[in-house]
Amino acid sequence: MPSRASRPLSLRAKRALRVAPQATRSNLTANSGTHDLQRLGTPARARASAWYFKTGKGEYGEGDVFFGLTTAGMREVARKYRDLPLHEIEILLKNDVHECRSAALVILKWAYARANRAGRERIFRFYLAHTRRINNWDLVDISAGDIVGEHLIEGGRERLARLARSRLLWDRRIAIIATLAFIRRGEFADTLRIAKILLRDEHDLIHKAVGWMLREVGKRSLPAEEKFLAQYAGSMPRTMLRYAIEKFPPRKRAQYMAMG
Repeated sequence: MPSRASRPLSLRAKRALRVAPQATRSNLTANSGTHDLQRLGTPARARASAWYFKTGKGEYGEGDVFFGLTTAGMREVARKYRDLPLHEIEILLKNDVHECRSAALVILKWAYARANRAGRERIFRFYLAHTRRINNWDLVDISAGDIVGEHLIEGGRERLARLARSRLLWDRRIAIIATLAFIRRGEFADTLRIAKILLRDEHDLIHKAVGWMLREVGKRSLPAEEKFLAQYAGSMPRTMLRYAIEKFPPRKRAQYMAMG
């Protein structure tokens, strides 16, 4: 479930984020990053985000709070703080404000992309140790494939099954979204394996995520997706199926929706 589109960052906002001439990257901290994020927020957008990310009592995002940034604004702050050390990223990730956690994860995945083998292992372990802070669907979606999926390309994919069976909703979503890294390489077996584990999951966010990944498989290999659907379409949750067949021709969609 991709994040919402956002407007480009305004010139005023870009100017506000520039590092002052006397400042250096070493002066940047999680605390200053939080202030930069807060400056770009608006109350109206914060209210809209709280509704969009289901923060009401009993909803999956209950208690989450927002500064009210656009995605572009959050990423611009993350870019300014891209060299933040891991202990400062951890402070951002533990912040109760949603955009602080978003920025932390964007910084983290950029750090992973340029790290050496030892650095990548450290970031991977850090990520899995903090999944309770990766606690909304957009936070998972911007990071799981680029960190967990990329790290497991060379092996160790049995970890995904453990995540898929976790009691923590976000672990389960990480498990299926991480397989996007494999799908991009034309490898579908792990996506289908994790999808099968999650077929009986009770949460709508998992239904959507699994359906989305099945659709991504179908973009590369329609026979692979349809072979899976031939076996499980009749028993999978309808939301999962709708997401999986979203790009199918109308008649074929109707045939699949009639199954079960």
